[in-house]
Amino acid sequence: MIIKVILMEPENPGNIGAVARVMKNFGFSELVLINPRANHLSVEAKNRAKHAQDVLTNAIVAQSDYLESLDLKIATTGQLGTAYNINRSCLLPEQLREKVNGNAGIIFGREGSGLTNKEISACDFAVTISAADYNSLNISHAVAIILYELSKGHHTKGRTERASAEEKNALFKLIDASIERMGFSTETKKNTQKNTWRRVIGKSVLTKREFFVLAGFFRKIK
Repeated sequence: MIIKVILMEPENPGNIGAVARVMKNFGFSELVLINPRANHLSVEAKNRAKHAQDVLTNAIVAQSDYLESLDLKIATTGQLGTAYNINRSCLLPEQLREKVNGNAGIIFGREGSGLTNKEISACDFAVTISAADYNSLNISHAVAIILYELSKGHHTKGRTERASAEEKNALFKLIDASIERMGFSTETKKNTQKNTWRRVIGKSVLTKREFFVLAGFFRKIK
């Protein structure tokens, strides 16, 4: 199984670097940029990527017809049951592992407008992140949530020990500190990001292994 992370017309080099970093943290390496509007090898992108600069260096830059080479196309969307083709089934991130096979691409939309209705309809199915009152995550956060769910399939078998309440609270503090450093333009946007992460993690059955993976990821965000 090959999973490619595909960014549609990315405009912000920092976001591209942040996505590369997330990919590296969760063990994914194949990044595809469709008609990029920013230089993925710029200083800003590399600074955000940190230890994942090899993901940037090896990224594929392509036109939209590249998508036709995929066995499975998965759209990401914040909209449920309205804009996209109703015949396409919409999944939650935790349902992805049983669906993904072959040469698959997870397609993330433009920072400002996401994917078009036509682009979503051309995919095999769509995935959405359930986040109650707010459905627009920073792109690197969205990538992190989806790759986290996919990476769980690589965990070793055996008795699973759950993360404690103290460990979850420690993770929330790491997330809050990371969000504080990201420079959101308003307190409302900042608090929305914090609350969204709390909802996502709060309703998951987090194992100790998953806690350490996520804690390691958020500690590396500068």
